[in-house]
Amino acid sequence: MRNCLRQLRYGLVLAASSLLIIPSAAANASLKNELEHAVDRGVNALVKMQDADGHWSTADQPAVSALVLVALQGQPVDGSEKESVKKGYDFLLKNIHADGSIHGGKGLVNYNTSLGLLALAAAKNDTYREQILRARHYLIGTQIDMGEKGKIDSPFDGGVGYGSKYEHSDMGNTLAALEALYYTKQYAGDSPQKEDLNWKAAISFLQHCQNLPAYNKEPWASDDPQNKGGFIYYPGNSMAGQTNLPGGRVALRSYGSISYSGMLSYIYADVQKDDPRVQAVFDWLKKNYTLDENPGMGPQGLFFYFHTMCKALNAYGIDQLPTEKGTVNWREKLALRLLNLQQPDGVWLNDNNRWWEKDQALVTAYSVITLEMIARNL
Repeated sequence: MRNCLRQLRYGLVLAASSLLIIPSAAANASLKNELEHAVDRGVNALVKMQDADGHWSTADQPAVSALVLVALQGQPVDGSEKESVKKGYDFLLKNIHADGSIHGGKGLVNYNTSLGLLALAAAKNDTYREQILRARHYLIGTQIDMGEKGKIDSPFDGGVGYGSKYEHSDMGNTLAALEALYYTKQYAGDSPQKEDLNWKAAISFLQHCQNLPAYNKEPWASDDPQNKGGFIYYPGNSMAGQTNLPGGRVALRSYGSISYSGMLSYIYADVQKDDPRVQAVFDWLKKNYTLDENPGMGPQGLFFYFHTMCKALNAYGIDQLPTEKGTVNWREKLALRLLNLQQPDGVWLNDNNRWWEKDQALVTAYSVITLEMIARNL
């Protein structure tokens, strides 16, 4: 049925081509049709990848299956997709523990819980309310508070780590948790369980991961042109390494995917777009805009970079991105890049395995979600 509807829409586009159409509208219609076709191929590939017990890739890390479930529900589902979604949720529900966490017993508890919570929210099924509230409770309880309880006295305070509140926080897990809590806050709003994250502390952690000495007094934070405004993975550590500055100072290098994560995290924390911290990371991202690589990381984490770029720029509310080489329609450019990277069998994958990006289910889910977001905003 869905394919028939798309063929009908495509026929209407062709019929309209003989009329007077604004070129940009016609181009958008054509691109949107291409995106729908690519998404269909990606979704069909994901359905075929599913294991008999309902999981994708590995039963040990249900986060991958959760991300696929989000991808599968970015548009109406029917037939084999509907059955695949049902099996996927049956698997996910089996990984919910008594404390509200969602994981397969093999670590990365917060990451798995955050993506599992997003998948539960994506179902728009009120029967999952209790599981959603319990997962929220678990995530809120893992927010890092290293020193005196209730006092922000460590650069790690306010963030979220991999699985224990006694471990240090990092930008990857913090973004995942903030996103999951942001998209499920309506469930807490009308519930007796009114608890929420300490958002002031979360913003403090974000500041301590940003190369912005006006707000971050850590010795590695730098306002040199290469790094000012961008983000690192956690205080004192950048996956992109370091830069030696004049005078013997050492700066930790900002990089693309985690800088988009920083901007998006600020937005989830309700920091306004005209705030100097948001403007600083946005300026870094404009200066370092590219679709050829993850800036500072090359091919590592490329599809997560694309995925987070789309979410962050959508949330920021910008259609045309001013860059050093001119203004670009970032949605169109990103869509074309992903269309060109799709494999003949409908999947996407990265030749570089950093952060699991040789996992076809994970990377295909990233790409499908990204193209679905772009298509909705064309």
